[in-house]
Amino acid sequence: MTEVPTRLGLRANWKQFSLLVLVNAFVGAMVGIERTVLPMLAEADFGIASRTAALSFIVAFGISKALSNYFVGRLAGRYGRKSMLVTGWLLALPVPFMLIYANAWSWVVAANILLGIHQGFAWSSTVVMKMDLVGDKDRGLAMGLNEFAGYLAVAAMAFLTGLLAAEYGPRPVPFEVGIVVAVIGLLLTVLWVKDTGHHVSAESAKSVVPLLEKPFLDTTVRHRVLGSVTQAGLANNLNDGMLWGLLPVLLADQGFGAASIGAIAAVYPAVWGLGQLATGKLADHVDRKLLLVLGMVLQGIAILFLPYVDTQSAYIALSATLGLGTALVYPTFLAVIAAHTHPTQRAESLGIFRLWRDLGYAIGALLTGLIADRFGITASILAIGMITVISGLVVWLRMPAERKCLEQDDLKGWTGRRDVRVVDVRSPEEYASGHLPQAINIPIERLAEQARAWSKRQRIVTVCAKGGGRSAQAAQLLRDVGFGRTWWLCGGTLGWS
Repeated sequence: MTEVPTRLGLRANWKQFSLLVLVNAFVGAMVGIERTVLPMLAEADFGIASRTAALSFIVAFGISKALSNYFVGRLAGRYGRKSMLVTGWLLALPVPFMLIYANAWSWVVAANILLGIHQGFAWSSTVVMKMDLVGDKDRGLAMGLNEFAGYLAVAAMAFLTGLLAAEYGPRPVPFEVGIVVAVIGLLLTVLWVKDTGHHVSAESAKSVVPLLEKPFLDTTVRHRVLGSVTQAGLANNLNDGMLWGLLPVLLADQGFGAASIGAIAAVYPAVWGLGQLATGKLADHVDRKLLLVLGMVLQGIAILFLPYVDTQSAYIALSATLGLGTALVYPTFLAVIAAHTHPTQRAESLGIFRLWRDLGYAIGALLTGLIADRFGITASILAIGMITVISGLVVWLRMPAERKCLEQDDLKGWTGRRDVRVVDVRSPEEYASGHLPQAINIPIERLAEQARAWSKRQRIVTVCAKGGGRSAQAAQLLRDVGFGRTWWLCGGTLGWS
């Protein structure tokens, strides 16, 4: 019997992809069940007045999720993606029961440790599996759909549990919904989700992205692209941790009831989730650096205005602005990581990125709690807003632009310059059929090795037949290894006259 070849792409794998989108909606819903309720529960049921103590559940959630992300990234290649997803759902089952029957705040913290581990295993697995399925195209769209489903579910569940808490109290009814969510998520995964290991092998066979020498250090800081994205991810979740813990408290201090707080709190993840349908696709077509800078700065500005409004409509507008800024960066983070790592290292690099990104929850909750206890909620919010703006500026200053297309007339103006190297990255056969007179031929799969001997100061223009395909990939590959003055030729050899 002839074995059917593994096909990459969103259209070729739409059934499994759609199932994973649905599963991730259930993953997001597990977080949404407590997003509105727990900050109120801390004071109402447990009498916790300290902001630092009240936000301890977010610290526990952030640290456990961050560490789980890292270990899932390393274990997924050894034990398979599906096994990690199933493990995540098994860990989710006790969480609603622990929250319902908790008679001490330590039980709430313990439940959030377990919830964080569940999120690390389950959400990371769905992200990696979708990237495996789509290959090197439509990554932004794939991540936009994934994050759309997850965070729209967060918003819907935050709104629903806010209504339930207003009607029936914070326990047990809002958390009983979580039992149903966990059971359905587990059944969907066990019965119908398939592993994606074959798709990784198929993409690895043709990938030209060089392997990272030290994945942890490169993803964390050394790699100009990956390091820029990682620090922005940490800052993004740092401000989300602050919003999760302090926004309901700020609104309560303004006199808003549980239903209004739930509605305002739900707008942020709703716009975040819905917006990613557009911003994910956008990340496949424009310079992703621009999206990251714009998104981070937009978030920071919205946060800085939070202490200075007092009407529900103003809070909803700022919550929507925050959601839009987050929608610009969230699928872009993941698409950039996938584009700049080899398929065999993708799960590990994503795990490292998500380790630092989700530590932002813990750092944000701890930092904002300490500042709020010492200087007040306003000072805490302003500090986080400034950190978010500064993070966007770091991306702007450090991360190289992804899409630099050199016009043909500009290249002609560089004729005779010794600091210009024109590289045709097609195969020798394609090169022989017609090429630019000044171009040397180095196939893209050998480019990284050959470039080690070149000066980082020279101008490099990569060329393929039409421009924007292999030449754009080659230019990005060179920028990743430190060649800052690199372009690909608009129109390629077919546009040359």
